[in-house]
Amino acid sequence: MTLSVLLASAIAATALSAGILGYHFIAGLRWVDALLNASMILAGMGPVDPMANSASKVFASAYAMFSGLVLLSAVGIVLTPIFHRVLHRFHLDKD
Repeated sequence: MTLSVLLASAIAATALSAGILGYHFIAGLRWVDALLNASMILAGMGPVDPMANSASKVFASAYAMFSGLVLLSAVGIVLTPIFHRVLHRFHLDKD
């Protein structure tokens, strides 16, 4: 379980870092604002700052799609060991 949580955390941290860098360099936001936007999108809450140009809007759109996949993947990674244990508990893994 610990390994699953660490793996999911590493994936989320990598995705958050990519979002921070993109919002800072592409959208021109300050570091703190880039962190806020990236974390809000990654958590599924939505953007905070309006995007000023087309490049930043395309990045924000792509990052939102990517973040949805990361969120679902991280939840799946964390829940897999629990579901596996439930299958063993009820002997549902036998034919």
